[in-house]
Amino acid sequence: MSIVERAALAILHRMDPERAHRLTIAALRHVPLPLPGPITSERLATRLAGMELPNPVGLAAGMDKNAEAVPALSRAGFGFLEVGAVTPRPQPGNPRPRLFRLPEAGAVINRFGFNNEGMEVVCGRLSEVRRRGQARVPVGLNLGANKDSPDRMADYVEVLRHCAGAIDFATVNVSSPNTERLRELQGPEALSALLADVLAARDALAHPVPVFLKIAPDLGLDELGAIAKVAVSSGIDGVIATNTTLSRPGVSGPVAEEAGGLSGAPLFEMSTRTLARLARLTGGKVPLVGVGGIASGAQAFEKIRAGASAVQLYSALAYRGLSLVQRIVHDLDRILAENGFANVAEAVGTGTEEWL
Repeated sequence: MSIVERAALAILHRMDPERAHRLTIAALRHVPLPLPGPITSERLATRLAGMELPNPVGLAAGMDKNAEAVPALSRAGFGFLEVGAVTPRPQPGNPRPRLFRLPEAGAVINRFGFNNEGMEVVCGRLSEVRRRGQARVPVGLNLGANKDSPDRMADYVEVLRHCAGAIDFATVNVSSPNTERLRELQGPEALSALLADVLAARDALAHPVPVFLKIAPDLGLDELGAIAKVAVSSGIDGVIATNTTLSRPGVSGPVAEEAGGLSGAPLFEMSTRTLARLARLTGGKVPLVGVGGIASGAQAFEKIRAGASAVQLYSALAYRGLSLVQRIVHDLDRILAENGFANVAEAVGTGTEEWL
């Protein structure tokens, strides 16, 4: 981390977290930052659901909700990006404050509630990025439903149809804890119906895109088993494990009692265990993306060994800066070489049983 980045983080950490986040997005959007571009090597190059990634380290949804900073983020070293979540209509989300830091634990709690500018604005930006050739890596969109929607399943289909021409993949997000009753869509009957509708809409597109499903870490074995069956039978292109947790592993104090989803370092073990269980349940029939608590190349490698073909991160950037992406990617390349893997695919699932 450079002196400039360390000083910038120190200033941002003295601000309200949401204001600091907005300033970060503004800087990425308007300031010509020195960024390395996509980082790759023969070992790191990864194929995921038909997409060619320069490396398997992606940005999770939530950082760039409104696709404001895609050109800069695509040059930060990531192998792919995910923006959103985006709903059909704009919505303000939950009342503030709704973002909380737990620096001692390297964690964050948020209860944003799908705040975004709506699909018209966001997909307009993504279309412009694509027209100008400004996205250096694949860009996906996290699909959401409006809080007051009379038909949440239809919302996912609507956003996909409207935005498909401007994205490389889409994620069905039924695992955010911050929209009331949204997680009920993870039940097998509701999930089967939702994925059938979304995939039918995808297949009718002129240029179909891969569709992923993002699940929660707060799932029992029976619930996870049911989701695995639906994922395999539906023909979904991949599963992202996991979203934030409603539990509070390894954190305490007044901030830890705030409502919302916990992300960051304390989520690593829970999310990786869920990932490994899902890998065993799906038997390699569905590609998996590992998310939750990644802050090093070693942790990215551990997710891959647990069964992930690619990984995503976000919360750690708030504490360690955007240069963390470069360190993780380079360290992952080194670790793969040290362990005798010629590529990422060779390492996938080699440590799944250790997490069960």
